[in-house]
Amino acid sequence: MDLDVFIARHRASWERLADLTRRADRLTGAEADELISLYQRVATHLSIVRSSGHDVATVDRLSVLIARARAAVTGTHTPAWKEVGLFFTEKLPAAIYLGWRWWVSAGVLFFLVTGVLSAWIASSPDVRASIAAPETIREMTKVGGDYEAYYSSGPAGSFAAQVWTNNAWVAATCLLLGVLLGIPPILALFYNALNLAVGVGLMFSAGRGWVFMGLLTPHGLLELTAVFVAAGVGIRLGWMVIDPGPRTRAAALAAEGRAVVAVALGLVLVLFVSGVIEGFVTPSSLPTWARVGIGVAAEIAFLVYVFVLGPRAVRKGETGDVDVTERGDAAPVAA
Repeated sequence: MDLDVFIARHRASWERLADLTRRADRLTGAEADELISLYQRVATHLSIVRSSGHDVATVDRLSVLIARARAAVTGTHTPAWKEVGLFFTEKLPAAIYLGWRWWVSAGVLFFLVTGVLSAWIASSPDVRASIAAPETIREMTKVGGDYEAYYSSGPAGSFAAQVWTNNAWVAATCLLLGVLLGIPPILALFYNALNLAVGVGLMFSAGRGWVFMGLLTPHGLLELTAVFVAAGVGIRLGWMVIDPGPRTRAAALAAEGRAVVAVALGLVLVLFVSGVIEGFVTPSSLPTWARVGIGVAAEIAFLVYVFVLGPRAVRKGETGDVDVTERGDAAPVAA
């Protein structure tokens, strides 16, 4: 292709598009249609110039022109505060809701495994002996022992920050590594189920299981739900590698991956709330019923948020993905 001839042939279109873009707020109906038509045509010109050689100046000129025309065609930029509001009222609840079958299933299996392992540990002296020496177990499970003292082992603020950081890291691992066929989230769930089962089993074997449950429940309900969401959404992402459905594998992973980022950002806040509860409520002097009530209230609030706002956002076409104008253009390909 003769680039000089191409530029000379289409310069008038480029200049016309620049003029219409400058007057975008004062266009007639016919001019608005012309703006859209020229935007599409010049976008094709940019693609041709990019693929034809290394005329950086022309590529830069057309890139700026297309960016300005695109802003004129798609309208004014949404204020940041409105974007944040839409994220929390539509994108995030939709992304979590669309994966509910995955994370609810993950939670059910988690509790089944934890229950079986806990009962096994509580009923078998041999299993407990393989975990630790009897003297060590007595120190861990006694009144004021390690399991109880853990929640007041440091200043409440520092402890809450530490818990938040650790849980956010676990959730991020489940979400981001889920693409590896969902294996890392499954392993993370099993590891956490095993750790929980050891504590529950040992405390029930010592006759203090309900004391332990009173310490776990206030923060554990919301914390574990966040982990289930992370694991379920991560496993769903991994499943897209195996079965992307009607989309190409790359398109499916891109769309699901962007939704995963939305879930990750939302879970940071959810885990912050559970960390605050664990740091300030769990070790507090409040009666058990009050501490458990706070945990239950936080859990109910999260579930209402997901299962009320989520379906509403999905019915509006929301999936948790970024807006179509921000995804970039994709050329049609043959099936």
